[in-house]
Amino acid sequence: MNVPVSANRRQFLQGTSALGLVVGFHFSGVGRALAAEPAGEFVPNAFIRIAPDNTVTVICKHIEFGQGPYTGVATILADELDADWAQMRVESAPAEVKKYANSAFGVQGTGGSTAMANSWDQLRTAGAEARARIIAAAAKKWGVDASTITIEKGVVKGSGGSATFGELAELAQQTEVAGPFKPKEPDAWKLIGAAKLPKVDTLEKTNGTAMYTIDVKMPDMLTCVIERPSRFKAKVKSFDGSAALAVPGVKEVFAVPQGVAVLATGYWAARKGREALKVEWDEAGTETRGSEQIIKDYLALAGKQGVVARNDGDADAALGSGAKVIEATYVFPYLAHAPMEPNNCVIYRTEGGGVEMAYGCQMPTVDQQVAAGVLGLKPEQVTIKTLLAGGSFGRRATPAGDMAAEAAHVMKAAKHQGPIKVVWTREDDIKGGFYRPIFVHKLRGAVDKDGKITAWDQVIVGQSFMKGSPFEEGMIKNGVDQTMVEGASTLPYQIPNLRVSAHMADVGVPTLWWRSVGSTHTAFSTETFLDQLAEQAGVDPLEIRRKLLTKHPRHLGVLELAAEKAGWGTPLAKGRARGIAVHESFHSFVAHVVEVSAGEDGLPKVERVVVAADCGIAINPDVIKAQLEGGMGFGLSAALFASVDLEDGRVVQSNFHDYRVLRINEMPDVEVHIVASKEKPTGIGEPGTPPIAPAIANAWSKLTGQHVFTLPFSHAAAKA
Repeated sequence: MNVPVSANRRQFLQGTSALGLVVGFHFSGVGRALAAEPAGEFVPNAFIRIAPDNTVTVICKHIEFGQGPYTGVATILADELDADWAQMRVESAPAEVKKYANSAFGVQGTGGSTAMANSWDQLRTAGAEARARIIAAAAKKWGVDASTITIEKGVVKGSGGSATFGELAELAQQTEVAGPFKPKEPDAWKLIGAAKLPKVDTLEKTNGTAMYTIDVKMPDMLTCVIERPSRFKAKVKSFDGSAALAVPGVKEVFAVPQGVAVLATGYWAARKGREALKVEWDEAGTETRGSEQIIKDYLALAGKQGVVARNDGDADAALGSGAKVIEATYVFPYLAHAPMEPNNCVIYRTEGGGVEMAYGCQMPTVDQQVAAGVLGLKPEQVTIKTLLAGGSFGRRATPAGDMAAEAAHVMKAAKHQGPIKVVWTREDDIKGGFYRPIFVHKLRGAVDKDGKITAWDQVIVGQSFMKGSPFEEGMIKNGVDQTMVEGASTLPYQIPNLRVSAHMADVGVPTLWWRSVGSTHTAFSTETFLDQLAEQAGVDPLEIRRKLLTKHPRHLGVLELAAEKAGWGTPLAKGRARGIAVHESFHSFVAHVVEVSAGEDGLPKVERVVVAADCGIAINPDVIKAQLEGGMGFGLSAALFASVDLEDGRVVQSNFHDYRVLRINEMPDVEVHIVASKEKPTGIGEPGTPPIAPAIANAWSKLTGQHVFTLPFSHAAAKA
């Protein structure tokens, strides 16, 4: 079944686009099976397809929602093949865990900044295999020794002549070469690390031909929106859908586990129908506390030790003998992911009794199993066509597969037999749960008479989104959710007496990983508390980090680079101050040095940000730069403005007017510096977020003398 594209937005963008040539990104509607290759194609493995027309298509097992994996995987394979960049194409992999599992998870899925780290060796080997078979095919065709054949920009050359990949594809498919296949050495790379390599999907995303779920149009398709309860986990007690059914275009109204579904011929009709509904909710057993009460309960827990996650030396003894002892308590709010494209999914029946879902799917294995369970099917009867997605920041990767489950429940309950597009509104997204949890941290630290930090004690209180999920067994160890304490339990600073413990609180609010997960809060508490200890010790913030990171050269490397490029220690214009922070997340190392001034609204105005990052081999420096800029902006937005607040268990915020995000005129000047490295690539989609908030807070304390213990800054300013 084909999925045509809506013309309206497409035609507008095509008419206004005047961009230069970039490599073509290709998504063939609902995709194609890889099992049966058309005649003449060369398909050496699960990741490469070379067609007679000389295009090289990479099958990417990681979703593209703006973080750049399509360009990354194309770069790796193009370099191994010696292909011409203009012939590269990318398609999303089907849901097939045996071929496309993420080795970090054991299931097919994207997350944890693992896309390039997980693909690096796998794709280099796949490319080396394809290259060897192409060369062997050319040698066979020309009757020459394979060692005499070379490839340059997709053209195979030898004493017998020259040929394109496409011309050799059919013969290469019939030619076997014994492994193992050895990838190129770094000195032979031509594209990996290239500074100016166009992204494979830029043109389609700007001229409007790229396919997102909202663009899917199918014959006889209805649109569904769902009326949801204002308290989490409430159930439908009763509803009156008569007024909704009177709205022109509304076809069906029925209950599903998530609320009351309204099916209509289009979005606006469905939304108007939803507004006309009368629903009575059963709120028994739902969370009724507001944010203030939850925080109050957390503060009481933070006053006593939790389950120990790390315990070096004797923190109690060192605190008891410290010349100077300080305490700090930090409060972090619920945060919404708020991607520009809220949740949505198109679901339709296929021949043979199965179903197909087309949407931005981040966890195909989970979603496939969940949908199959709802519909009483085998997982292999559920086909997933992963489309581009407009952001995620963790939201599309729920362990419960909530979007897939919702679409399956709607299809199961509907009388309509054609395709259904389930659409979330912005309000659904902001009020819909799956937030970064509220956290409270209590820290105590000691400095001796010589100005050395001798003790560090940190208690962390919050919800665990791993508890009760399929990931619980692997992520909750000795009673501690590792995602709650990461960045604190792994603190790199050489402090002899260091203890970190955690309390996992039970709250009836759905929570989920959020860009950079535990590091969203631990980086702020650890990096600002370190500055406070440095102040007590009378040591410069950069110098104290240098002294404490002698056993961590990669932390130290980004710290020194950021400080150097920012001119740390040099005079600043009047009314400005600098702050610094360094943090490791997802095996990548990032340091931020910021310059701030006082804004007219009483908040920090971030004037300049210098970023230094070490993420191993830089496959695509431009993509890395973009992700670090974006990650910084995402973290800056949350630091200054973002908070989801509960009153009586109900979410206060509803859209961007009250869930405030950074505006373009508030974006500071940013410069990014990448550490040259020979280490394997690590993640970059998330590590740019954690250091920005503590760097701002550290600069703000220098500028104003005020330490910040509550985020966002706007909350702290309101309470001041």
